[in-house]
Amino acid sequence: MHRRGEQHRLISGSRVTAFGTLVSRVLGMLRDAATAALFGLSGGGVMDAFVLAFRIPNLFRRLFGEGVLAASYLPVLSAALERDRAEAWKLVSAVLLRLAVGLTALVAAGEVVLGAVALAGNGDPEIQRFTVLAAIMLPYALFICLAAQAAATLHALGRFALPASIPTILNLVWLAAAVFVAPWYSSDKVVQAQVMAVAIVAAGVVQFSVQIPALRRNGFQFDYNPEAVQHELRQIARAMGPMVLGLMVTQINTLMDSVIAWLLAAPDAAKTTIGWLGGVSYPMEQGAVAALYYGERLYQFPLGILGIAVATAIFPLLSRHAARNDHASLSEDLTLGLRLVLFLGIPAGVGLVMLAEPLARLLYERREFTSEDTVRTARVIWSYALGVWAYCALPVLVRGYYALGDRLTPVRVGVTVVAVNFCLNLALIWPLAEAGLAVATSIGASLQVAILAVVFSRQNLPIRWRAMTATVLRTLVATSAMAAGCYGSAWLLPPGSGLVASLLGVLVPFGVAVIAFLATARMLRAPELSLLLSRSSALKGQ
Repeated sequence: MHRRGEQHRLISGSRVTAFGTLVSRVLGMLRDAATAALFGLSGGGVMDAFVLAFRIPNLFRRLFGEGVLAASYLPVLSAALERDRAEAWKLVSAVLLRLAVGLTALVAAGEVVLGAVALAGNGDPEIQRFTVLAAIMLPYALFICLAAQAAATLHALGRFALPASIPTILNLVWLAAAVFVAPWYSSDKVVQAQVMAVAIVAAGVVQFSVQIPALRRNGFQFDYNPEAVQHELRQIARAMGPMVLGLMVTQINTLMDSVIAWLLAAPDAAKTTIGWLGGVSYPMEQGAVAALYYGERLYQFPLGILGIAVATAIFPLLSRHAARNDHASLSEDLTLGLRLVLFLGIPAGVGLVMLAEPLARLLYERREFTSEDTVRTARVIWSYALGVWAYCALPVLVRGYYALGDRLTPVRVGVTVVAVNFCLNLALIWPLAEAGLAVATSIGASLQVAILAVVFSRQNLPIRWRAMTATVLRTLVATSAMAAGCYGSAWLLPPGSGLVASLLGVLVPFGVAVIAFLATARMLRAPELSLLLSRSSALKGQ
């Protein structure tokens, strides 16, 4: 009964997190549609600069917010909550204050560096646009990391609803700025981008502030006494270093993609060769960074709903199994998490490949965003979609390592994958332009998951490969039926243009695909489907 109750909490937590993430992702798509309409894909390089500038605080969020610090902090906090809540609040207070002080110093140093870059740019308009936007948005790193740490604390307390809703705040503020505030304030695209940057920082302040009452309702009282929790703070600090690359390799690859796209995209139509590379032609055109951003946003839709939702809910459970030395339960629940994300991630990736262009047309193609922009973005979407299954499995698998205290293996694998991805980037951008960067990321993520899964099973605990193989085979059969239904229904639709035709071009194939997948999975008696429909014992022994 105890094990069944824990699995029920895993599924329940996954569902709450997934629902909150779904709402956030839908709002995120609306915000991206509004941003695309405002700036287009190239827009004189404004959107490229905006996206690259936003990557910097977003990377801080991944590293010091929901990524490395949260992953090292949550197991220690969970153990402290089991022992003594007063001690746990001392730990929460110490981590939040030290995080605030450290990030304030990093933000201040970053502002100095950006100022130096701007001066070294000698008035180059591309560098000027980027540095100004990055300088405005950099403080967002402080507030969103504090917000993510507060959310991790609520997760440790078994509270998932509010943390899952926090990203909606950014999306609502961003959407309002893109639709109303920026166009009202100025018609100049550069100024509009700066208004959007200010709105993002304001959203970060709200994202942190709204969680403080929830923490207090759960008993939190600020009590800064680092000496009392020195051992726990050292545990967190020791865990953080080797975790950085292991957990964040996908984000590092994404940032590397954007930097390469910015450096190797032609700044304008008149300049076609790269002087500092011996006069070779630019492999990409202006708008490459924006195309990667829009494509990444769509592949992150299933990643956020499936992979991160399951990983967020499963990590405290795996940590408790490890603390009790219950390796059998840890292996069983890790396999369960992987089966769930594969069962949903494989069809999600195939669906994105098949609907890449209709989705890009429906979401983005209006006002400043042209039909040529749609084609470029669609190529990036399906290139990223090839690795959706791996993006979803990766956060679950890596947390299995961390629950066992093995932080070096993900680092070694991560370093290898970063190197492979960089080489693939430079090889694939010439024939495939920006889509080559996305293909390289998909290959890298797939390679990382394959290596980590095999090594985990050999060196730590056995993954139930027979059950995993059965899940994959059932999923592939159901996905084949889904793909046939999606293609057939799209082929039968009459040609047309406009919003209604675009909407039907997505909704009809999508609806048929979902029905075909679920019907086939039910005919195959897929236990993963039964589990997701609440019969929590369905996977046992299968």
